[in-house]
Amino acid sequence: MSRLRKFVDTRSLKFKLWTYFGLFAALIMVVLWLLQIIFLSTYYENMKIHQIEKLGRMLVNEYGESDFEDTIYRSSFDNGVIVQLLDENGNPVLGTNLFGDGKGPRDRSQREFRYFLNRVQEDDDKIVAYKDENNFMHAQSVVFGAELQSNTDGSHIYLYMQSPLAPIGATQQVLQNQLLIVTVLSLAFAFVLSYFIARRLSQPITKITESAAELATGDYNVVFDEEGYTEISRLASALNYTTSELSKTDELRRDLVANVSHDLRTPLTIIKSYAEMIRDISGENPEKRKQHTNVIIDEADRLSSLVNDLLDLSRLESGILELNLTEFDLSQTVQSLMKGFQVLADNEQYVFHVSCEDNCLVRADEQRIEQVVYNLVSNAVNYTGGDKTVTVNVKHANGRVRFAVADTGKGIEKDELPRVWERYYKSSQKHRRMGHGTGIGLSIVKNVLEAHHARYGVSSEVGKGSVFWFEI
Repeated sequence: MSRLRKFVDTRSLKFKLWTYFGLFAALIMVVLWLLQIIFLSTYYENMKIHQIEKLGRMLVNEYGESDFEDTIYRSSFDNGVIVQLLDENGNPVLGTNLFGDGKGPRDRSQREFRYFLNRVQEDDDKIVAYKDENNFMHAQSVVFGAELQSNTDGSHIYLYMQSPLAPIGATQQVLQNQLLIVTVLSLAFAFVLSYFIARRLSQPITKITESAAELATGDYNVVFDEEGYTEISRLASALNYTTSELSKTDELRRDLVANVSHDLRTPLTIIKSYAEMIRDISGENPEKRKQHTNVIIDEADRLSSLVNDLLDLSRLESGILELNLTEFDLSQTVQSLMKGFQVLADNEQYVFHVSCEDNCLVRADEQRIEQVVYNLVSNAVNYTGGDKTVTVNVKHANGRVRFAVADTGKGIEKDELPRVWERYYKSSQKHRRMGHGTGIGLSIVKNVLEAHHARYGVSSEVGKGSVFWFEI
C-alpha cells in the first residue's frame, strides 16, 4: 500500500480528475441499465397507454361528424388498434362483437366488459385508459374507454379501444447482451480517455508549481509559462507580475540596507572621531571642545532624524498611522513653515519666492501635511540650481487647494519621474545635495498624501528644474 501511494498521489488534481471522469462514466452506464433493462417494461406500457389515450380522446372529439365511421376505420388500421362502438350491454353499434351475448364460452368476455363498463361509469370524466392484464384474447393489452352519448331511452354508447402489448422479454435479453458489451467497452475507453484528459489538464499546473518552487528559493529570473488555458494563462501572468515586483522589492531591500548602513556609519564614525578628539586633544581647550561637541550634537540629530523618518515610513506603509483630521488654512501653515528656511536665505544666499492665496482651507492632519511641505521644500533646496532659487505657491484649483514647489536644478529624465517617490532612489542625473537629507523624504510624502487621498505628482525638464505638487 505504501509503495502504491508513492507512485499514485490520491490527493493530486490528476488523480481526482481521473476518478471523477471514471465515476461519471460509470454513472452513465448505470442510468442506461436502469432505462434499457429495469424500467423498459414500465416505460413501454406507459407509452402505449399514453398513445391509445391520445388517439381515443381525438376520436371522442370527432364523434358526431359525418365521416366519423371512416375516421374510426382509418385510425384502427393506421395504429393497429381495435376500435368499437358498444351499447351498455356490450353489443356492437359499430364493429364486430368481441364480448358475445353472455352465453356459453363468452361469459368471461362479458365479465370483462362489465369491468370495463364499471370503470368508465365510475370515472368523473367518463374516460379511462388502463392496462388489461388478462382479457378475452388471453394476452396483455391496453384499453381505452369513453361514454359518448345518452340516448332518449336513457341508454348509452361507449367507445372501446384495445391495443395489444407486445412481449418484450426477448428484446430485453438482446438489449442486455448488447448493453453488457457496450458497458465494458465504454468504461474502459472512459478510464483511458479520462486519464489522458486529467494529465493534460494538470500539466500546466504542475509546470507552474515547479516554477513557483524555483521562485521560493529566491530565483527571480524564473518565467511562468502563459500558454494554455485562459485561467492558467491569467494565473501565470499574475505570477510573472508578482515575480517582477518581488525582484524590485528585493533590490529595494538591498539598496535600503546599503543606504541605511552608509547613513548610519558616516555619522557614527564622525561622532566617535570627535569624541576621541575631545578626550585626547581638546578636552582642556573650551573653544575647540565646544566646536567638537557641536559636531557630535549635529551628527546625533542627523541620526535621530534618520531613525524618525524610518519609523514614520514604516508606520505609513503598514497602515497603522492614524490621521488627526482638522480644518486649517494651508497658506498660513506654509508661510509659518517657510520662516524656518529663512536662515538659509540669510547665511547661504538662498532665494525663496513664496506666493499664497488667502483662505486656502483644507481638512487634513496638519502635522503630517507640514511634514509633506517641509520635505518637498527641503528636496527643492537640496537640488536647486546655482542661483539657489526655490519658488513656493499655494492657491485654489478646481475645488481643491494646490501646493507646488519649484527648483532650478538639472531636472529629471522623463522615464525616471515615476521612481522619484521610491526610498533611496538615485537619479541618473548627478545632483549635489546642498543640505542634509535621509533619502526617504519623498517616499514619506507619497505615503502621507495617499493616506489623505490627495492628488500629487512631479513635472520636470532636463536643464530647467522640477516642480513637485499636491492637491488636497
